[in-house]
Amino acid sequence: MHPFICIEGNIGTGKTELAKMIAKDFGKKLVLEEFDDNPFLPKFYKQPKTYAFPLEMSFLASRFNQFKKEISQADLFQNGWISDYIFFKCLIFSKINLNDDEYELYTKMFEIINIQLPKPDLLVYLHKPIDKLLSNIKKRNRDYEQGISEEYLYKIQKGYFDFLYQLPDQKILMINTEDIDFINKRGDYELMVELINKEYNNGLTIINNIPG
Repeated sequence: MHPFICIEGNIGTGKTELAKMIAKDFGKKLVLEEFDDNPFLPKFYKQPKTYAFPLEMSFLASRFNQFKKEISQADLFQNGWISDYIFFKCLIFSKINLNDDEYELYTKMFEIINIQLPKPDLLVYLHKPIDKLLSNIKKRNRDYEQGISEEYLYKIQKGYFDFLYQLPDQKILMINTEDIDFINKRGDYELMVELINKEYNNGLTIINNIPG
């Protein structure tokens, strides 16, 4: 399996669960995004304009510190590591949430620190329709997520699509998981592992048709 894998997707796609399952089965170091303790996140969902910039800056710092820490220990884990996010997601969410002046400043900070981090050997993007994302968000019942709108999820989806189609030097696997339940169906999980285990060329490889 690829040494360094990032699992990405919109809110509610199951990326964290898939990363946990693969880490357990293949002995990879698991790196999960640390967002539950972010004090700005609940405030942002209530007052997005007020708290967008401190939220995005705090995520930029925490994601960078986490990756730097894990990279320094990478030689301890011969089977590599797997993360439920890619550092580039900082730009995707900040572009949605920040005004133009804030985004310009943010990108300058991002570019300074991004060059210090390695890119993944494979980026896996999980696609799921918006209605199913909303259903998953409701099921996991995080209080601060219950006000997430369909419009906001569409903006995130478009942000990812715009981003993924502009990375010719990155191996990207996009999988339509609309009819795939890798959490509850072993066969579906084994299919995901089979797809992730394959070798791919640089650029975007799409499994099943992605609507939109």
